[in-house]
Amino acid sequence: MATRALADRWRLGWLLARHAGRRALHIAGAPLRVLLPGPRGGSPDRLVIAPQDLRTTDPTVANDIYAGYFAFAGKVVATAGISPFRALAPSEAWSEALMGFGWLRHLRAADSALARANARALVDDWMTECGRSQTGPAWDPAVTSRRLMSWLAQSPLILDGADRAFYRRFLRSIGRQTVWLARALRTLPPSENRLWVAIALAYTVVCTGASAAQIRRIGRTLSEELDRQILRDGGHVGRNPQTLVDLLTDLLPLRQAFLSQGHEPPRALVGAIDRMMPALRLFRHGDGALALFNGMSVTPPDRLATLLAYTDARAQPIENAPYSGYQRLAARSATVIVDTGPPPPAGYSSRAHAGCLSFEFSDGPGRIVVNCGAPPPGVDGWRALARSTAAHSTLTVADTSSCRFLEGDGLGSVLGTPIIAGPSDVTMVREVVRDGDEAGVGVAASHDGYRSMLGLVHQRRLVLSASGRRLVGTDVIAIVNPSRAQSGSDAYALRFHLHPLVRATRSSGGLSVRLDLPGGASWTFTAGGLPIQLEESIFFATPEGARRTDQLVVAGGFRTQPQMSWRFERDDAIPPRHAAPDDAGDGPV
Repeated sequence: MATRALADRWRLGWLLARHAGRRALHIAGAPLRVLLPGPRGGSPDRLVIAPQDLRTTDPTVANDIYAGYFAFAGKVVATAGISPFRALAPSEAWSEALMGFGWLRHLRAADSALARANARALVDDWMTECGRSQTGPAWDPAVTSRRLMSWLAQSPLILDGADRAFYRRFLRSIGRQTVWLARALRTLPPSENRLWVAIALAYTVVCTGASAAQIRRIGRTLSEELDRQILRDGGHVGRNPQTLVDLLTDLLPLRQAFLSQGHEPPRALVGAIDRMMPALRLFRHGDGALALFNGMSVTPPDRLATLLAYTDARAQPIENAPYSGYQRLAARSATVIVDTGPPPPAGYSSRAHAGCLSFEFSDGPGRIVVNCGAPPPGVDGWRALARSTAAHSTLTVADTSSCRFLEGDGLGSVLGTPIIAGPSDVTMVREVVRDGDEAGVGVAASHDGYRSMLGLVHQRRLVLSASGRRLVGTDVIAIVNPSRAQSGSDAYALRFHLHPLVRATRSSGGLSVRLDLPGGASWTFTAGGLPIQLEESIFFATPEGARRTDQLVVAGGFRTQPQMSWRFERDDAIPPRHAAPDDAGDGPV
């Protein structure tokens, strides 16, 4: 225990030292690594293109904004005639959404003179209230990046009917924010924010008619970040499926913006998009929803359909993503998606979960086993629970998570909430095996997240039959440090969180559970003759908020029963091979 505490202190000290060094460079005014859009690195003198915004719109939101109601991240603020930028923010997530100006697209959808005047007035209001201070949430690098991209994409809305004085002021503000982001790019530690900043700078340079030399310079900067963060299998280093959705939503229009101005898009940009599309499909269940790993919450079905429309609808997902740490098993209508990777590097782990070796399981459009998912922005009270191992469909030992997080108002307010310790040795082997009288595809994996705490290694093997009607699993707790394993509790719990639409019925003896899916399919879960408990769980990934659901729990003690086998078996006739959901149609419910 003393060794573990010493290692944690060393990691925290290293993170603090790096943060302090980066901040000192920023305050000192570090040299800029990108050329800025103006002729001498100052404010641009024109806008030549407005990039496309792929996010869906709702023109009714424009009426709410005009009436002074600003609804973001589950909170509503009625401004009662004052500037929304002077209103008391109910949450950090609400403030970030307001300052990011993504809501401008709803005003553009209203397509009225009133909406255009309202958009221009709100932008002018922000420039007056927040445009010079360069402090507070409005000037967070991620928020500033989003604001710049929103202003550029919605510039026809903002500038329609504007006089020359407003136009010049608008361009000066774009130049000021670009300078700020260029400096931030030099000083930010490795994180997702560096990529968002690089994307926003590329948008600005392309949309303001910069020179070919400036285009090449920002192309190299963007390429460096893409090569650093987009892995060889197309996953993101932070391991969150939502990040792929967000990045593709911005990178696809950026690629088109390069082309529309006669510039060749950077090879790294084109390559990243080509790799990310199949990786995104890896996480997709039969109902169109994305699997809930490492910060993923509600799937945006409209945006996902838009992204997938850019590729061949018949394109197949990759099944083996060893660099981003995921595996997909598919047979007929059944799909299993497994987390077989270690936690992301600290700078990318503030949204990552302790779900190593967890899995999700679906049958056609019916999701059966899920993880709890992440609560939406603004619902921070559940965040720590959602990140715990117990919120995932895997094995938990001694009611302890396989990762440790930096939490609290002290260091957490400076460094965020990264993972400071977790599995470091994660192994994975794909295999073709015999499952009874038929072949099957399987994954055998292990992680050492409990080694330092409890002297244990968790091993898991999953086999999906070729017919898609049977999923067999084996979990083993291997003792690798007997002295630690013999002290303290040996209790473990094997959890299978169920989707809220699954109806679970426990048998009279408690040795099996029948699972009825909305479409009529039925499965039975057994655990090798061990009793199965049906306990309450929570599911965060719904548009209406958290929902109650059930979880199957099989408990034991690893000193006396270190191995446990279980299976899901379909009870009725399996239908013909399940067709993938229409990419342009409805998404998950």
